[in-house]
Amino acid sequence: MDALWDTEKFRLNYSISATCHNDHEDPYPSLSDYHDYEPNLEFDDTELQQAAVTADDPEEKEEVSGLDYLESPVSDGTIEENFEEELVNAPIVPSGEDSLTYNFPDYEESDDDYQDVAKYDIVDVVGDDTYGRKVIVVSACKLPNNKELDHGLLLRYLMYTLDKYVEQDYSLVYFHYGLTSKNKPSLSWLWQAYRAFDRKYKKNLKALYLVHPTNFIRVVWQIFRAAISAKFGRKIMYVNYLHELKQHLDLDQLSIPQPVVEHDGRLLLKNNRVIPPSLAEAPSSTFHARLDTQQFGVSLQFIKDHNNGEVIPPIVRQCVEFLSQPDALETEGLFRRSTRITLVKDMRNMCNSGQQVDFQGDVHLAAVLLKTFLRELEEPLLTFDLYDEITQFQSVLKDERPRYVKILILEKLPEDNYQVLKYIFQFLSKVMDRCDLNKMTSSNLAVVFGPNLVWAQTSQLSLSAIAPINMFTDFVLVHQDQIFII
Repeated sequence: MDALWDTEKFRLNYSISATCHNDHEDPYPSLSDYHDYEPNLEFDDTELQQAAVTADDPEEKEEVSGLDYLESPVSDGTIEENFEEELVNAPIVPSGEDSLTYNFPDYEESDDDYQDVAKYDIVDVVGDDTYGRKVIVVSACKLPNNKELDHGLLLRYLMYTLDKYVEQDYSLVYFHYGLTSKNKPSLSWLWQAYRAFDRKYKKNLKALYLVHPTNFIRVVWQIFRAAISAKFGRKIMYVNYLHELKQHLDLDQLSIPQPVVEHDGRLLLKNNRVIPPSLAEAPSSTFHARLDTQQFGVSLQFIKDHNNGEVIPPIVRQCVEFLSQPDALETEGLFRRSTRITLVKDMRNMCNSGQQVDFQGDVHLAAVLLKTFLRELEEPLLTFDLYDEITQFQSVLKDERPRYVKILILEKLPEDNYQVLKYIFQFLSKVMDRCDLNKMTSSNLAVVFGPNLVWAQTSQLSLSAIAPINMFTDFVLVHQDQIFII
């Protein structure tokens, strides 16, 4: 292993030096690129010699194909581009776990143990993307000076945060702009982090968006490519410009740091780029009038008014009835798995146009559609008014929580919202009853549904708010027999 790594370092020292001094460097692949040649990325000793890059998963092929190449963006100038010295000092990694020098998570630790890291808002969880996956955002521009941050603690905090979501499909967005020589972690730390994030973290990561890549990304990739697998490599998407993300993510939901937005504008101007009309913001005059049959993106009152006063939206009833079948209830990973976005969009459009929805036996499609309905309501099911009180749930004494929750749900929640919430939670109790087969406990369901039931009026959900929201949701799931009036 040592000999292989030394050989690789020698080769990389030569190849990267040539790359960094070549005025005609290869373009970065991006969301607008084909990805069938993508790099190998997941530690696997069997793939150290040569990993064959193949895409056996039809869904993965669909997500990474059919687009055009973009030229490489210019370097942002915030990070030193002379990496020869760093490559010479790149970590030589012996086999065996004793190579890991950082302490890994103590699972008894709580949010309070990470206040020194959390205060910088480096990591954020912003709800679900258009595929029904949780979205986790990491912003390099928020990293403080290395003298102010314990990188060992940062690694444990990253793992602590991801541990809450890695059991379901999730996406990761990394805003690279703002990484400087003063806040840049060492290559040794990057290697430690890569080794720490084992298969548990990589298995359900469905997309890793690297936004505004520079030569630093190229060098890090060259260093780690010998130890990385093809399957993980196909999950990487290089994003040269922010507008490329619009086809996959809600940019407003991401809460993009202002320095990143400004840098994107400078890149567009310098490279004479124009945002494609299909990805630009649509003028208000192009918005279509609501159909009477519309159910997604409207209010509960609108749906009720156009469905003969029926409180439970038709699409909610259809999803619940389909998912209440024994085979569906016993599906492992129910509500954790994503599905093809084209199918979700087709079902959504059919529903809004008043057509009959046919799930074609696809359990995960019905599950994602139910989450999508909740997420796209004009106002969350638990309302904007209850957001502050729900996010304070952690601070409520345990003995007082039953009464606290009953007041919120029975007295403060509007009647129609109450009926829909009750209907959905009674269904979720059936899911929990089959948790030995579907692996969906109350806490797992809370992680999935919590952020889709309540969010702030700004549409942004901070990482600090997610824990109390999930805890509140879990409490209601567990104690629903005492909360909801039969």
